[in-house]
Amino acid sequence: MKNIFLYCVAILFLLPFSSCSESQPEDPGIDPEPKIAKVPLGDPFIMLWEGSYYAYGTYLNDGIAVFVSDDLLTWSIPEGADRGLALNKMDVWADRWFWAPEVYHVNGKFYMYYSADEHICVATSDSPLGPFTQDVYKPMIEGEKCIDNSLFIDDDGKPYLFFDRFNDGLNIWVAELEDDLTTIKTETMTKCINVSQAWEEVWPRVNEGAFVIKHDGTYYMTYSANSYESQFYGIGVATASDINGPWVKYENNPVYQKPGDLVGVGHSALFTDKDGNLRKVFHAHNSQTNIHPRHMYITTVEFTTVGGKKTMSIGPDYIIPKLK
Repeated sequence: MKNIFLYCVAILFLLPFSSCSESQPEDPGIDPEPKIAKVPLGDPFIMLWEGSYYAYGTYLNDGIAVFVSDDLLTWSIPEGADRGLALNKMDVWADRWFWAPEVYHVNGKFYMYYSADEHICVATSDSPLGPFTQDVYKPMIEGEKCIDNSLFIDDDGKPYLFFDRFNDGLNIWVAELEDDLTTIKTETMTKCINVSQAWEEVWPRVNEGAFVIKHDGTYYMTYSANSYESQFYGIGVATASDINGPWVKYENNPVYQKPGDLVGVGHSALFTDKDGNLRKVFHAHNSQTNIHPRHMYITTVEFTTVGGKKTMSIGPDYIIPKLK
């Protein structure tokens, strides 16, 4: 991997519009305060499957890690797993920069959407623990840098993929998928949002990490803005009545930025817990002074009505998952 000096130079001078989300490796660590071993995942995603929670995220240099939990508070590496690798770079295209995985169970198969070498990819498995593999070693879009792909299946069963493209900074697009859930209908690619609000202009031009749900007929997108390295990395919300837009950002964005003592908060995903509550998982910096290793946190999400409008709100409090 590039050393930190070259990494920063690349961001500042070669890729001023890119989030360069995860070019540094994540290593497990223990913060001096408080003294608990946190879950060392950047870009975290949680799936509930058959009574257990599975967390995936940016962590290892040679693939995608998975941790398991029964209660969201205490997590462990699956027994017999090689450092918790659900996806090994030997089984897929690319050999570096494995970021931002999401896993979905559809029609008896598990699909992992993730970024590798700044391209969006998908791999499949018969188990949430993997191994996730590709029959054909290639990204979903060849010849173009894209990251942060996220699956959304609408009420009519039509699948869509949200992802980031490197044009005019980093912005969020959507496209229809074929029924195989791995092939993008490139002719349907539509831009959703780009940097357009003052809070997003700290540095550089970034809208990334989209996650979309549908509630009472409205599409809600949570996304992140600013560099993940910035303490002002934060979460915004946009809504639409049609999945292709127009998407309208909340006027009160960011809806989540620097909660409590956390900084660098973002790249989040939504999931429903065992009690049917909507939750949001996100990462934050290691501390006020160090970015890595980033850690996973979980909070609550509610829909409330304000001024006659239904609004998504993210709880100010959060739990700190720990490793056992």
